[in-house]
Amino acid sequence: MALRRRSCLLPLALLLLVSSCLAGAATATGKTGQLTVFWGRNKNEGTLKETCDTGLYTSVVISFYSVFGHGRYWGDLSGHDLRGIGADIKHCQSKHIPVFLSIGGGGKDYSLPSSQSAADVADNIWNAHMDGRRQGVFRPFGDAAVDGIDFFIDQGAPDHYDELARKLYSYNKMYRGRTPVRLTASPRCAYPDRRVERALQTGLFERIHVRFYDDAKCSYNHGGLAGVMEQWNKWTAKYPNSHIYLGLAAANVPGKNDNVFVKQLYYDLLPNVQKARNYGGVMLWDRFYDKHSGYGKTVKYWA
Repeated sequence: MALRRRSCLLPLALLLLVSSCLAGAATATGKTGQLTVFWGRNKNEGTLKETCDTGLYTSVVISFYSVFGHGRYWGDLSGHDLRGIGADIKHCQSKHIPVFLSIGGGGKDYSLPSSQSAADVADNIWNAHMDGRRQGVFRPFGDAAVDGIDFFIDQGAPDHYDELARKLYSYNKMYRGRTPVRLTASPRCAYPDRRVERALQTGLFERIHVRFYDDAKCSYNHGGLAGVMEQWNKWTAKYPNSHIYLGLAAANVPGKNDNVFVKQLYYDLLPNVQKARNYGGVMLWDRFYDKHSGYGKTVKYWA
């Protein structure tokens, strides 16, 4: 998809002026410096290694593992060459940037029709992408293991995702002193997101990236600050033990007006969401758009 041209950056003089005030403002509003980005949806976004080498992101989410639940298991990385991704995952991890694998997405080739299918999907994820090494299971990223699994469930019924979360998390019991399976979720902003509600109720998710874009009710440019905060306050109150991330669009895409202008982000949106005790940081969709807009270079210092 081609980008709609729009400047996402402040003029240099204004940017320098705002940057000079960041330390005091960030301290007052709960800045964390955490910036997560989704990667894998466009071959022109660059490699995973290049993404981690920008110095912008504190975690990266590979998207998507998008075929599962019916005896088939596969991912779609939009033309990226799988052969180098395993080495790139290890490179990112060597720089202390955790790499997650997101399951779901916008396709229609996934669902969990039964408890057995949830168990089977967990088994495949563990052995194909994580620390499991059962012989005969294809590992698309070689011997590299992702740090966790993100639930990005946009299609189908909500059934059995709680069971999938519990089964994935249960693999941690085999280890002492570390958790090879970390869980995050990326729900839509309107609370609750029924497709992941049962999964989130397990209390096993360390982070929730709430997508405040692609929804007229609660994206900033459509619902205003009031529309965002109405939903943000529900998410942060419901899941006090999870870090809640503000999910933003890194640029406008055709037909959408979801990218929050940086002045509004700094002076209006971030100061309010950062008041939450469990504010975690900012999530950007996605690396391709961020690479072209430069949005993350500005957001990084305010997140």
